[in-house]
Amino acid sequence: MPAKDGQTFTLPAKTNLNADLFSTQATRDDAQREKVQTIPLDQIDPFPEHPFHVREDEAMTAMVESVKAVGVLTPAVARQKEDGRYELVSGHRRKHACELAGLEVMPVIVREMTHDEAVIFMVESNFQREAILPSEKAFAYKMRLDAMKRQAGRPSKENASPVATNFPQGRSDVELGEITGESKDTIRRFIRLTYLIPALLQMVDDGKIAFRPAVELSYLPENEQEALLEAMEAEAATPSLAQAIKMKQFSQDGKLTPEVIESIMAEEKPNQKEQFKIPKERISRFFAPGTSAQKMEDTIVKALEQYRQRQRDKDAR
Repeated sequence: MPAKDGQTFTLPAKTNLNADLFSTQATRDDAQREKVQTIPLDQIDPFPEHPFHVREDEAMTAMVESVKAVGVLTPAVARQKEDGRYELVSGHRRKHACELAGLEVMPVIVREMTHDEAVIFMVESNFQREAILPSEKAFAYKMRLDAMKRQAGRPSKENASPVATNFPQGRSDVELGEITGESKDTIRRFIRLTYLIPALLQMVDDGKIAFRPAVELSYLPENEQEALLEAMEAEAATPSLAQAIKMKQFSQDGKLTPEVIESIMAEEKPNQKEQFKIPKERISRFFAPGTSAQKMEDTIVKALEQYRQRQRDKDAR
């Protein structure tokens, strides 16, 4: 195309003049809008180190029946990997329900995200669930805080905390607390649970070890945690907060031997009472997934009180 000064003007190679001239704003907006794609299940990989469990429970059974009847109503979210496969960011339970329902594909929104952006989105979407186990929250907080720290950059010399870095609003653990509604101390305590050996962490999830003692026990090295587990089995007891603090102090002083652990666990707690234990698997089917041990106990006691009253009413007739 000749220019007025005799020089030649050339359009950039990637410019589509016809598209720019004749496409409408609605067409251009639609091209940028995320669309739902139908993707084969065998092309979708789980999110690396996904902290939330996919449980085979009544809720999953109901989801499978729903998928069979009406399909997946809410699309999953994934990002495409370099090898052409897809990494699932949100929708692990829906994917498993599709597999159990015998489907081969599922609706997915493919979104461009960095790994850290995907971590943050994955945690946020799963935190909308009603029941979240302590271990799930612990690893989710850790993953999200690590992602936030990487996005914000290295901490300054004035900020020496191992779980915080600089943000425009302050420390990253404070920032995360504002987002989740938890204090920075609570977030720090949850992240400490990730240092527990799997057997002890499972006991926290099962409600056998209380949260605060578990946090103190997380400071013990793995070999001391293993020795504690053996002592707990031998004594058929779990440590109180005072006992956990005592073991932590002995450990920091380099004096927490298996014998010391056994001695501490053999101590009678001030509020120790004889307990009647029922295996959890015998009663868990009567409760919603994620119900705490205390809630189960309260419900059982209330049911027994109602049963006793009915028996009294029956005898009075």
